Amino acid sequence: MPEENEPGTEDAAVGVGDVNGVGALERGRAHTESVKETPRVVELLEEVRKEEWSEGSNTNGTGFRGYGKVKQSDEISHDGGSVLDLRPAGARPDSPEGSFSIPDDTPSVQGSILSSPASSGLVSRTSTSRFSPTPSLRPFDRRFQSRISSSPLNSPRSPSPGFPNSHSRQSSLSSKVPQDQGETDSGSTPWDAVKWTKLQKITGQAFSEAGKRNFGRPTCISVSASIAMGTSKGIILVFDYNQSLKSIIGPGTKESGAITALATSADHSTLASGHANGSIFTWELARSARPFLQIPPLLAAQLENRKVDGHAPGVAIIHIGFLGTRHTALVSADDRGMAFSHLATRGLGAVARTVKTTRILGRYPNDMPTNGRPRKPSSVLAFSPLPLGNAEQSTDTIGLVAMLTPYLLVIVSTTPIAQTQHKAARPKEVAAHSVLSGCLAWFPAVKLKAIDPPSGRPISKPKLVYCWSNVLTVMDVNELEPSEPADKDRPPSLQFRPRSRWKANEAIVAVQWLSRSVLAVLTISQRLIILEDNSLRMTETFDLIHKHIFHQDVFSKQLQQLVEQLDEDEAMHGVVADAFHPSFRSYKGRMFLLGFNDISVGTLSNWADRLTALIKVGDYIQAIQLATSYYVGDADKLTVGLPDDSTLRHSLVQEKLLGMMSASLEYAFGRGQGVGSAEVEKLHLEELVTACFSACISMAATDFLFNEVYEWYEQASAEGMFLETLESYILDGHIRTIPPTVVKGLITHFTSIALDSRLEEMICHLDTATMDIDQITNLCKKHSLYDALIYVWNRAIRDYITPLIDLLSLLVPARQAGPLANSNGTAGPMDAVNALKIFPYLSYALTSRIYPTGEGLSEPDASKAKAELYYFLFSGKTIKWPKVGGKPFLTGLNDGQENSFPYLRLILKFDAPSFLSALNEAFEDGFLNGAPDRMVNGGSRQDIGEDQVFGLSVNRQYIVSILLEVMNPADFLPHDTIYLDMFIARNLPKFPQFILLSGTSLQRVMIGLCNYPGEDIAEDCQLSVEYLLSVYHPPDIESLIPLLYKARFFRVLKSTYRTDKQYSKLVQTYFDDRENQDAVFDCIGDCLRPRSGLNDRQLREVRSVIQGHARDLAAIDTIKTAKAISAYAPDLHGAILEALEEDPHRQFLYLRAILEPEAQSTTDAKQPAGSPNGDFVEQYVRLMCMFDASHVTAYIGILRSGDLRLEQVLPAMETSGVVDAAVILMAREGLVKEAMKRLIEHLGTLEAALLGLLATESPDAANKEEASSDLLDGLQKYSRVGVWLCQGQTKTMQKAFIKTAQPTNKKELSTVELLWLDLIDTVVRITKNVSAALQIPRENDTQDPSGASSTVFNPKDDNVILSLRTLVQQTFTALLSATTATTRTPGSQSHPPITTNISFLRILRSFLNRASLSSPSLSDLRSVLAAIFSAYVYEEALLALANRLLDKDLFVHVAEATELRQRGWRPKGLVCEGCGRRVWGPGAGGRVWDAWEERRDEEDRKRAEARSQLLTSDEGGRRQDRGKARAAFGTESEEETSKTRTAVRNTPSRGMRTNTKDRQDHPSSNSDSDPSDIADGRPSANREADTEDEFGPLVIFSCRHTFHRRCLEKLQAQREDGQYLDLGPSAEFACMICR
Repeated sequence: MPEENEPGTEDAAVGVGDVNGVGALERGRAHTESVKETPRVVELLEEVRKEEWSEGSNTNGTGFRGYGKVKQSDEISHDGGSVLDLRPAGARPDSPEGSFSIPDDTPSVQGSILSSPASSGLVSRTSTSRFSPTPSLRPFDRRFQSRISSSPLNSPRSPSPGFPNSHSRQSSLSSKVPQDQGETDSGSTPWDAVKWTKLQKITGQAFSEAGKRNFGRPTCISVSASIAMGTSKGIILVFDYNQSLKSIIGPGTKESGAITALATSADHSTLASGHANGSIFTWELARSARPFLQIPPLLAAQLENRKVDGHAPGVAIIHIGFLGTRHTALVSADDRGMAFSHLATRGLGAVARTVKTTRILGRYPNDMPTNGRPRKPSSVLAFSPLPLGNAEQSTDTIGLVAMLTPYLLVIVSTTPIAQTQHKAARPKEVAAHSVLSGCLAWFPAVKLKAIDPPSGRPISKPKLVYCWSNVLTVMDVNELEPSEPADKDRPPSLQFRPRSRWKANEAIVAVQWLSRSVLAVLTISQRLIILEDNSLRMTETFDLIHKHIFHQDVFSKQLQQLVEQLDEDEAMHGVVADAFHPSFRSYKGRMFLLGFNDISVGTLSNWADRLTALIKVGDYIQAIQLATSYYVGDADKLTVGLPDDSTLRHSLVQEKLLGMMSASLEYAFGRGQGVGSAEVEKLHLEELVTACFSACISMAATDFLFNEVYEWYEQASAEGMFLETLESYILDGHIRTIPPTVVKGLITHFTSIALDSRLEEMICHLDTATMDIDQITNLCKKHSLYDALIYVWNRAIRDYITPLIDLLSLLVPARQAGPLANSNGTAGPMDAVNALKIFPYLSYALTSRIYPTGEGLSEPDASKAKAELYYFLFSGKTIKWPKVGGKPFLTGLNDGQENSFPYLRLILKFDAPSFLSALNEAFEDGFLNGAPDRMVNGGSRQDIGEDQVFGLSVNRQYIVSILLEVMNPADFLPHDTIYLDMFIARNLPKFPQFILLSGTSLQRVMIGLCNYPGEDIAEDCQLSVEYLLSVYHPPDIESLIPLLYKARFFRVLKSTYRTDKQYSKLVQTYFDDRENQDAVFDCIGDCLRPRSGLNDRQLREVRSVIQGHARDLAAIDTIKTAKAISAYAPDLHGAILEALEEDPHRQFLYLRAILEPEAQSTTDAKQPAGSPNGDFVEQYVRLMCMFDASHVTAYIGILRSGDLRLEQVLPAMETSGVVDAAVILMAREGLVKEAMKRLIEHLGTLEAALLGLLATESPDAANKEEASSDLLDGLQKYSRVGVWLCQGQTKTMQKAFIKTAQPTNKKELSTVELLWLDLIDTVVRITKNVSAALQIPRENDTQDPSGASSTVFNPKDDNVILSLRTLVQQTFTALLSATTATTRTPGSQSHPPITTNISFLRILRSFLNRASLSSPSLSDLRSVLAAIFSAYVYEEALLALANRLLDKDLFVHVAEATELRQRGWRPKGLVCEGCGRRVWGPGAGGRVWDAWEERRDEEDRKRAEARSQLLTSDEGGRRQDRGKARAAFGTESEEETSKTRTAVRNTPSRGMRTNTKDRQDHPSSNSDSDPSDIADGRPSANREADTEDEFGPLVIFSCRHTFHRRCLEKLQAQREDGQYLDLGPSAEFACMICR
């Protein structure tokens, strides 16, 4: 509905007063009438509901007739829209400006393409001499489009036929019909999807104190034609659906215990009960005095000496069921995991019958496992025989039974013999350690009302749903076609195929089929979920925790070991769910719940129930919307009982939906008025008409919509609501034809509320066959609805000239009265705006499109329209219109005297660019090709008129000739004629076979394009010249070059020069073209690349142009310039650099590009080959010192010796402060002393700067701190440079020293030692001086014994002192590393290491001597030296602490590994996997423990021996160092160590593989034994002797399989042919099961 601020608000209010004034009598009756006055709809829906209930689900048996009063409804929630929407039309713009014709770049219908690849952006240009606001820029790159066709045909309605979410059930009427609660739950409402009803009579009899005392507590239920309830005292209570107690069965079976399972036969005449002690009874309801059949459990003696099958005594029967239609065929299962089939023979009575019981699942408790493994605990979580459907199937005769255990799904056929048909393991999707639960339910084969599309059969397949934990699976049962002729006695071949799977959020404890396509799922938190079978989509969910569903713990005791055992299997569960299956049953679509205190029945309401409930509470709008969603199929159609087939569903819903709408309209406009306020009534009527529209459109019932619905609204004077809702459906195209009465009302309503533009848009989307042409055309002219006017003239009477004359009539007074004419002068600015529709109309009509919708015209209509329009424009004379009785249409352009082509002149004077743009589209249409067979219409000119004959003869040549004649410079300004030149230049290359012009005309066009009147069309003109030159070759192109330069048509000039091979001028043009200068590099590459085709003269000219524009070229892109010149003209580098002399930075970038090229792709320019020019390198280094000083050092490092001259680059390096680079360069040239001297000077400069900074008092402490930090960084950097220099010379000296291999004992220092000494002296001096500058004397200065004054440092300067001390420490550390390095003489590994000739002590002595000369007392150096040596002590402490931490962590990890190794692996079984003998657990014998103890003692003994050997080895080693050890001790130690390793390897392997060298400790396990010995693991000769020690140790693999080692050796050595292989001493063990 429209909001308050939308344009549709005022018209939405129209008719409210009329609605409120329906009449006092009607309003008075509405207060006294009840909502029960809608019996017709309710009766229809009740009829459908009763039919479906009586039909019931498709299972066998009688229908559920006792609860016909249980009716329910529900509100269907919608996730999204589908097809239609229900909201009224939104507001639409109604200003005339909204009807502008806008251009776009889409091709026309006839396959036209864009005239040029340029953009289609438009810029408005308004001429002061005429009304022409049409844009003129790029007029031939656009496509006209009307307002209606350009705007997407979207309405404010969403495409959903469902009711909107904002609709409330309380919004239809304020009065509600009170709901008869009866026996329904107090909290239930008519909109609940499931209606729950407590069976009060049954609850009162069975759950009362007297009932529990007499009968016991209810434990399970079985539902069919009656409701049977088992109790804890072994009694069965049978009720009918009137809740009357019909039978009390089994009072004499109390000794059998409580009833734990209950089942009803297929014909509902017999009950079967399973009891807690294992007994089974069957009872005939007609004769319930004594049991029909009794099946007792086995006796204890029978269980020991078992000759017959049966349940064990004292084991509860938890599942029971009948097989087929027989009363004497049963299946049952107990909580110990055993299931049986029972077949009783025929006889005269119970005494004469015998029962044959056959085990179909599980094992007896006293059965020993055959493979020696312990049996896993099991139980039957779910159990059900396949019930009979109403269609005969082959599965009916074999008695299928589905059973679910914690591990497997097993399906067994019981007839004629028990045989497993299918097994399925638990799905992998079951979450680890989740709740263990299981349930299943069958749905039999049934007859279908329609053929099943997937299978094409009229009968459905049996299917099974089963659940493990939270995973639900649906399985289909297919019968395979027999390969041999059918045999009636042969059982069918079945295929079980899981079809779909669904996961719930929690464990599922019960599942039931409500119908063939709907499932009811009960979760462990007692939530009920409704699923659709095909999609497994959850349609409804309910919380049933308040129902207190009866459940009991049945499985946890039996499965306790399974849950609590320490098992590594992640698929095991953490808890076992209680049993809910005896309390949750379904029958004929109804659910029965047995609670702790009551019993309830729930019905999933079908579609008729829900509609009935909504109608009865007066919510008829909701009911219509819901029925519409049912009809369309958007709602949960399967859940509500509707067929999936659309035809069947439509036939069911359509009649009821029409009836509901009729009754709702009658109630709303008849007896329902006066219930609420005017606003509420208005809201209700708007929602009702929206719902009716959606329903009728969905059903294609527009006759009902316009006849009955519109009639009701019209009679109540509320037709405005109907018509506004109709608008959106018209615009969406759902409604194209409406009756004349509705058309009249539509026009009257929208014109009355001033929404003419919306009316115009609707008219253009309607079929004109039902319109009043005179009324429509007069209305459109009156309200300036020219789009609609054109549409009506064109579509209604196929007239294409009249609307064009109507539009031109707006220009005639405008031309006569001038731009200021108003309505009184019959012209005004809006007339010119409306006249602009001429151009999109011509564009559409001349390209076979309907204006303004854009749909395609038929071929006859298109031909007629084009012929008439071309005749009107290009006939050259004044015409009379209409043809019969019309007057000449005069333009008045020449003071009353008409010129030739008056209408063409009028349009061109109005807006030449737009007309030529429309004509440009028309030229792309094949109509102008001028086919001769088209002009005579089949050979007879008398069949068509003059206008058609002339129009059919028009072609492109004729039009261009007329335009050249009309648009002459005498009558039109250059601003107009330029567009004709562009028009000709664009179309001549496209249609050269249809347009022929003389060279003079083309030369004039060329000149006109070069003399364009404004810069805004310069690009269009240049593009047009390019088009023209593609087909026109001027005879004297040189004469046009000045014009092209003046017009700055550089693209044309480039193409011309390239064609004429004037390459120097081509390059010059690229320099002149300021808009695309980057392309000059491609041009240079094309001209100068190898095999470019240029001769020497042309190359010289091109190079000359490049040299002359060197600065311009570098200004475009310096990097690209360097690459291009390097690739194609490297000899021009000097000229380029000389041209850039005034711009050093560009010189630097240029040199970097050629000397340090980055990694380029293969498509880039080639890099210069060979070594770079030395002058360029030196210049580059000098410039780098200016612009990138930090990179100088790295660059110098990659240069070769001799590439640089020191005298050329050293001054620049010193000026820029790049001392490290200078030092490197000097060292490379062999000037090591000079390099160190220069470095020390720079360090002194930094020292002086730091001292000066520290001595000044600066108010800006932050800047001072930052400056000092920079100076300290410089000191550290250049100190490292000095260390590098000294280390390099040290290595050089070492190499020379190794060659001589003669250590010298010179007392004087060597050159390298002097370098180290100078560096250390400088660093220490700086540290001493800076430390002295930072010292602050105390208030009471005292002298220590050494004479030094006690000083402290300012805390703020601690970082400076610390940095300097670290600098000294690093320098001394480097010296120590260099002086302690050792090496060996080459070619001799045994030669003792030789130390270097550099002595740390000599350097330190010399340093102290220097210090003593410069400072009389060494106390000044105390702090420096103390810091050096304390740093070494601190590093030693850190290393010791790190070693202790590492040792501690290592011990922890070793301890954990030892503990894990001692824990070992738990064997999976208790027997050897090879021989089957028990090796673990009870019954293994005491030898296992004794052997383990002996092995532990042996390991302890070997550890002690190994420890003593190690101690002896250590002592011997020390003696050997002193020269007192025995010479042969090393050999003996190695032998003993080898034995120790062998002993250690003899421990049983715990890995995946075991080294077979262990076999040497057990000679009895040889590979020559007889293969038959594998059965018991020992040779036949030794079987009688030493039975405890013959198998050797055990081997346990990581997969937890256990073998005797001898068994494993034999299995691994045995080949497939029975022979044995010699594995050898290096073989490894592998698990023979997992291999």
